[in-house]
Amino acid sequence: MKGVFISLLLSLTLFTAFAQQTTKVDDGLLMEYYQGQRYLEAADYLKKNFPEPVTDLKVLSRLAYASQMANKLPEAEGYYQRAYNLDTTNQNMLFNMAGINVRRGNMAKAEQYYKMIIAKDTTNVAVYSHLGAIAQGNHDTVNAVLYYDKANRLNPFDTDVASELGNYYTSLKRFDDALRVLNKAAESDPENVAILLSMMKLTYTEKKWAETVDECNKLLKMGVSNGEILNKLGISYYNLKNYACGAETFAGIRGIEQTEYTYYYTALCFKGLNDQRQCIYFLKQSILQGLSPNIATYYGEIADADQKLDWHKKAALAYQKALQFSESPILFYLLANLYDNKLKDKKNALMYYKKYLASRPSEKQTTYITFVKSRIGQLQN
Repeated sequence: MKGVFISLLLSLTLFTAFAQQTTKVDDGLLMEYYQGQRYLEAADYLKKNFPEPVTDLKVLSRLAYASQMANKLPEAEGYYQRAYNLDTTNQNMLFNMAGINVRRGNMAKAEQYYKMIIAKDTTNVAVYSHLGAIAQGNHDTVNAVLYYDKANRLNPFDTDVASELGNYYTSLKRFDDALRVLNKAAESDPENVAILLSMMKLTYTEKKWAETVDECNKLLKMGVSNGEILNKLGISYYNLKNYACGAETFAGIRGIEQTEYTYYYTALCFKGLNDQRQCIYFLKQSILQGLSPNIATYYGEIADADQKLDWHKKAALAYQKALQFSESPILFYLLANLYDNKLKDKKNALMYYKKYLASRPSEKQTTYITFVKSRIGQLQN
């Protein structure tokens, strides 16, 4: 609602100035378009009433605004550029052209416009913030810190800028600077989620476990919860030797957000609680999580390649390794067949043929099933 109100306010302001310049348009109809957010119709209406060439600054501004709101971005940029050419002191034109290029994904061009603004105005917090975001998107840490730092010095209470800058200082291990920036921003908004998240990252990186627990619990009490918060909270509890709370915290992480490390620390918590069975279970989960789900396929392919090279013993080992990760019926069959026909090991062939049947192969493998049953009978005689 706030965005709509600001948009309407801007359109009313532009409309008033515009109406003073000309009586060519139906004022009521144009305002109806704006209030109904029918910007494409508004742009078309303006074009019909002001055919090219348009040289009036206010008309160009109105055409640019309507086109921008109608998402006709290249056209809007063209109008803004023409308006800027008429008045090169108008920074709003540059700001709008930069914003249009951000929306179009042309960050290099947006950066040029923002730099044109700060060349004339070195106190524009919003522009430094946008330049910081562009540098961040380009993984340019040096310039991201530079721009966010300038924005922060101009307005230390901008929590979004403070959070980004604090995170950078934390990653660079400039912990005192991070704390200074975050504490200052928190003075005006102590319950700001972005600041609390950045403070959590800072205390966790510094291994200040008790402080991390406090920051995480503040977020949880506010209803903010995700895998990162619970993971940092659980690890902090573990390092404080509060194993029960650690295990409980890790249990609250959704399955899709569980990782090799969350399972590992869960196991360590249960080890601290002297629950060895649960410790072993979660260690196994950690091992499985750390492996590719396709690893059995990879070993199967290795085995197939080994067979083609007549490395039959190596192929058998590769199949056995594959079965450690997936007890696929076809793997049992291939290994049994290898022992039967290539290695002439009837005992192992019989064992794996039986395992094949016990693995309940699908009905699509009827031919294999029939053969295996027949072959088992032959090997047992």
